[in-house]
Amino acid sequence: MTTGVKIARNGAGCHHWLVLSVAVLSAGLGLAFSRGALAWGTDDARMAADIAELLAIEPGSTVAEVGAGHGEMTARIAEKVGPTGHVYSTEIDADRRADIRKRVAHDKLANVSVVEATPTDTGLPVHCCDAIYMIGVYHHITDPVATDRSLFGALKPGGRLLVNDFPPTLWLWPWTPAGVPADRGGHGVSDRIVTQELTQAGFQQVRKISPWHAGFLIRTNYALVFRKPPEPAAPR
Repeated sequence: MTTGVKIARNGAGCHHWLVLSVAVLSAGLGLAFSRGALAWGTDDARMAADIAELLAIEPGSTVAEVGAGHGEMTARIAEKVGPTGHVYSTEIDADRRADIRKRVAHDKLANVSVVEATPTDTGLPVHCCDAIYMIGVYHHITDPVATDRSLFGALKPGGRLLVNDFPPTLWLWPWTPAGVPADRGGHGVSDRIVTQELTQAGFQQVRKISPWHAGFLIRTNYALVFRKPPEPAAPR
């Protein structure tokens, strides 16, 4: 669909430029929605392999996806941890939790638990996970201090956290999530802010990769890997 936007005072040239720009954007959005590209990474075998490598996920691992959407990546990671491992799939939205349960049932995955999260709590048990990952979720968090505290508590000592997100862009500004901190500057969050907030929660940054699995429309996304410090050795 093409949408025309006219600004009379700028003349026909500006009008034609805007029509062309919106037409290109509309076509891109149509392609993106048709291919699931706006939910970049949610059903991507290569991304699943990279997540497993960065977080040292292997058969028998216990992993959580925070903000699991419709459960596509949860299902891929569940295959990687195998029947001796476990995946916690967390979501705030009840309809999406229902979608995850349908996906889990369809794929006959006995090693997935669907967890209700809140804006301040992942819903994960304390020290439950070897690894946690978040795909395009951090910029939606409205209470980062409380959520980061919950993430930190859910990881075992030495466990790893991967955050995949993107910095704010002008064209996404109208869709800025409600209630997020003002320092986000729009729809997205800078890697600097994510790093600052998670290190304040006690995490240690291990690695930054940028760009990481760039999408059709979002080309500047990044991956940040953090570690929960291991417990100090007991005195002899």
